[in-house]
Amino acid sequence: IMPFSTNLAPGIPSSKVKYSRLSSTDNGYIDHQFKKSPPKIPHEAISLANVLFLIGAFLITIGSFLLGRPIPVLIIGILVFLPGFYHLHIAYYSFKGYQGYSYDDIPDF
Repeated sequence: IMPFSTNLAPGIPSSKVKYSRLSSTDNGYIDHQFKKSPPKIPHEAISLANVLFLIGAFLITIGSFLLGRPIPVLIIGILVFLPGFYHLHIAYYSFKGYQGYSYDDIPDF
């Protein structure tokens, strides 16, 4: 027969451990698991969105002043501008607390 072992930390005798019976009315739930934690702000993703927004706006501006072939610069500018604007839009409305907007909607890079 093998001796009974406990999962106590070394140096703690088993006679010092206090046990109590769980209440039969709590159904295994505690109030803390239903509390909403404060939102985690994705600073890196917001700063990346800001960089994309600024680069896209710069490329759109430069592309609108070009005389030779402005279409490729405008397309790249729009493709960079749109995700930056979209994520900054979500971040702003999340910061202001509008319903339906959350920092969870911004992907964490």
